[in-house]
Amino acid sequence: MKLSRPLSLIVPAMLLPCLAACSNAPAPSPAPLTDEALAAVTDNAGAPKDQLAREVDDLFAIEGLGETRAVVLIADGELAAERYGDGYDAETRFISWSMAKTLTAVLIGMLVADGKLTLDNPAPVPMWQRPGDPRAEITLRHLLQMRAGLRHTEAGDPPYESSEVRMLFLDGRDDMAKWAKEQPLESEPGERFEYSSNTTVILADIAARALTDSEEPDARRRAVGEYLDERLFDPLGMTSMVPEYDASGTLIGGSLMHATARDWAKFGEFMRLGGQSPEGEQLVPSRWIEAMIEPSPTAQQYGYQTWLNRPLGKEGAEWGHPLFPDRAPASLFSLIGHMGQYVLVSPEQRLTLVRLGHSTSEERPPMLQQAADVLALYPER
Repeated sequence: MKLSRPLSLIVPAMLLPCLAACSNAPAPSPAPLTDEALAAVTDNAGAPKDQLAREVDDLFAIEGLGETRAVVLIADGELAAERYGDGYDAETRFISWSMAKTLTAVLIGMLVADGKLTLDNPAPVPMWQRPGDPRAEITLRHLLQMRAGLRHTEAGDPPYESSEVRMLFLDGRDDMAKWAKEQPLESEPGERFEYSSNTTVILADIAARALTDSEEPDARRRAVGEYLDERLFDPLGMTSMVPEYDASGTLIGGSLMHATARDWAKFGEFMRLGGQSPEGEQLVPSRWIEAMIEPSPTAQQYGYQTWLNRPLGKEGAEWGHPLFPDRAPASLFSLIGHMGQYVLVSPEQRLTLVRLGHSTSEERPPMLQQAADVLALYPER
């Protein structure tokens, strides 16, 4: 019998019904939620409990996101979810890394409000005020916005070429602020954005000098520590906070503070509430918090020591975006620390999301997308 059509055309046609049936097959159901996943979500979460439990669980369970060690979610001022990885719990103090920078900016804001510092005068660094020193043009605002122009290279290859590594661990470690202040200019003050932990240590040194005239390390530590306790940590109930200081008594305000996930959430809520304690006490002027989350002239994604969820301008393209402006309100801002420490604050959604752990540079973008999935369960208001 002679075939009217080639076999090569008949066989695919015979397969079409099977392929159609296969394409319409339902997607496999997700695995049932564990008791641990469900227990992480409170009854007052403000979002469907199973959905929220699933999204939080995915931060811990999905491969390729790194190791999530703690998640705390506050929704409309109430605890919505809290979960910890193996070996960590509500009493564990987690290192801040660069999340400390935002806290240092609040310290500076309190001193400005007290009349001890001024934003747009030359920064009170005596070595910069010598005749003919171009660093005399650097202001406190320049330092806060990471546009001082100093030769501070955050990342180096090899690592010991990094200004941060040299300051923290090598030739600058005993007097970090002195080492950071001694660096020359590489651009005009105010001209361009360059993220720098060294810059934040200079701010911490300025804070210490505003609080005490003493050069004694113990006196400097005591002055800053007592001020932070009295004016910030105690009113917020941040009882776990342990800041670190260098040998000269300077707060290592760019990278080394330790606190529980709950206390990091308390700080995020303080920022969300415009500088207020839960009882409504204004700890720093609301206009200072507003200034902290306003884009700087040279980087739309950065304010005063705080990352912003704003689309990048061409001036910020070389740095890439650390958040997700396509997934959350532009008003969202964040404390961000090395290897995946985040306190994400979304005022329009009345949310604070803390995620602490260990994620590589490749793992952080997908991890952040999962964090955005958590936030997406809540409407903007």
